[in-house]
Amino acid sequence: MNDLSSQSLQLSQRTVIVDILRGWALFGVVLMNYYDFFTIGRNWETFKPDLLTNIIMYTAGFVFAAKSWTMLSMLFGYGFAVLMNNVSNKGHNPYGFFAGRMFWLLVLAFINSAIFFGDILKDYALLGLLLLLFYRSSAKTSFTVSIILLLIIPGLNSFIHSLGDSGWKHMTAILPLYQSHNLLDVLYFGLKGTYLAQMISKPYLYTVHVVMFCCFLWGFTLYRINFFSQLATKVKYVKKAFWISLGASLLFMAILILDQHLKWNMLNRYYNITYWVVLSTMLFISSAICWLYVAGKCNRFFASLAIMGKMTLTNYMVQNLIGMLVFSGFGLGIFNSMPIWFYLLLAIVVYTVQVYLSHWWLSRYNYGPIEWIWRQLSYRKRLPLRK
Repeated sequence: MNDLSSQSLQLSQRTVIVDILRGWALFGVVLMNYYDFFTIGRNWETFKPDLLTNIIMYTAGFVFAAKSWTMLSMLFGYGFAVLMNNVSNKGHNPYGFFAGRMFWLLVLAFINSAIFFGDILKDYALLGLLLLLFYRSSAKTSFTVSIILLLIIPGLNSFIHSLGDSGWKHMTAILPLYQSHNLLDVLYFGLKGTYLAQMISKPYLYTVHVVMFCCFLWGFTLYRINFFSQLATKVKYVKKAFWISLGASLLFMAILILDQHLKWNMLNRYYNITYWVVLSTMLFISSAICWLYVAGKCNRFFASLAIMGKMTLTNYMVQNLIGMLVFSGFGLGIFNSMPIWFYLLLAIVVYTVQVYLSHWWLSRYNYGPIEWIWRQLSYRKRLPLRK
């Protein structure tokens, strides 16, 4: 089969539910990334939010905070397994290919970090190399390791929290760079902010990366058991996952609230289950989407999510570029001066416009523009963009 035919076949065999989940996660990403500009640099000791602001903050925190990047991490693990299998079937060395692909993702991450200080591509690029160790693992092995990591996370979280080093405290000193009218200052802030808030921040450097890798292994396990590719035959497991994850998230949240209300502070000191709340809620949302999809509900909405999911990388980087042009001093300079609803409404508008633009683009081209560039760099050959 020639390259063009093979390429067309691969495009037609995309698993729709995976694109839908990616699209939903990307919606949460833009909401919370823009929400960050409402919070960063704000004096929370003097800031007194009104009732509407409190409702929006708690709702956004429960539904979206950390749920999107954990969901994307799970899908990254699934995509890794799909890619390695496809490359191996074509006779290529999957290890060398994937290592090269992660190198170019790291290059894109450098660009994205300059635009936005909350880049996540670098984490996927580096942790993705560690995932190579599990390429030939069984579902049982990958899932067992993920459960071990899951049990470690609360203890690790408490220990890292006790060190009292967030990295974020250094961000305040360099905020004037982001408010500068000079583009180079703004881009330097992005790189410096990424370094301070993520690369040397102990909670991010250790806890967040362990959580990410746990999700990677979940996604890898789902591929090994053909979960998404045979979703229609696994409805009972989807329903079971829905109810178990819902019950777990409510239970863990109740424990956290009780611990805080009674001022025991036991969880912070010894076994902080905050990420168990995050992960169980993420699984609840993911299984709910899968259940609705299999039941044939929300078809138009899911079609829009799938369109976004096919261009995840392009849309993610464009969202960050728009954010820079709106919030930085080089752009409109809005920063944290607007009420909270403005940031979330802007995110919704940007996402909606991207849905239409993605639909227009994919009706004419095989890949999103950045996906196309990344794919050519990975395969080291020119691939046709136009259909």
